[in-house]
Amino acid sequence: MLEVKGLSVQYGKHRAVDDAALSVATSEIVVILGANGAGKSSLLKAVAGLQPPGTGARVALDDRELVGLQPHQIVEAGLALVPEGRGIFGELTVRENLLLGAFARRARADEANNRHRVLALFPRLAERLDQTARTMSGGEQQMVAIGRALMSAPKMLLLDEPSLGLSPLLSSELFRALGRIRQDGIGVLLVEQNARKSLAIADRGYLIENGRIVGAGRAAELASDPAVQRAYLGGAR
Repeated sequence: MLEVKGLSVQYGKHRAVDDAALSVATSEIVVILGANGAGKSSLLKAVAGLQPPGTGARVALDDRELVGLQPHQIVEAGLALVPEGRGIFGELTVRENLLLGAFARRARADEANNRHRVLALFPRLAERLDQTARTMSGGEQQMVAIGRALMSAPKMLLLDEPSLGLSPLLSSELFRALGRIRQDGIGVLLVEQNARKSLAIADRGYLIENGRIVGAGRAAELASDPAVQRAYLGGAR
């Protein structure tokens, strides 16, 4: 389980995240909904060790404290982030990108099985293992990014706007894949612009405004809440 308490992120005088608390259980999908600039990406970066949190924050994975660890140590602990913009190595092939994902010590012994699971999850990648990643479509590059993160054998997967810029067809394929990732026992913390689709596959959700968590609940309850519908789902039904 991922547990976050008292997490704040500050850039100069601007506080991007203020005293955030959340949790994600094994085999659970949790979505964070909020407007642009609400602090969603900053929260994920702080959890993944890419942005230092404020004093007093607690970020723990299966009771192991992650605050103060370097990003590669957090990956070794079992947490992987797929950042907004994907962050793949465009000049490398799909095969090479996946191989880099398995660099973590925790993943090396089971590299072949992990690769098999990734290619079963995204069959399109199996057809393009020797293709240079930058020549692929945006949706295919997102598959590479998620596949590379899964190659590290994570217990917890963080995704920042994974459907951004994807066609409706590839977006639907991506959300189906997230459901299968959960079935493999991996927890998923998801920041996503498509509130309707993310709530449809999520177990729970959090609402963030101006850096503060202002609401939380079961995904179905949030989807049926008129205030959530007006703010994130295009109006009350």
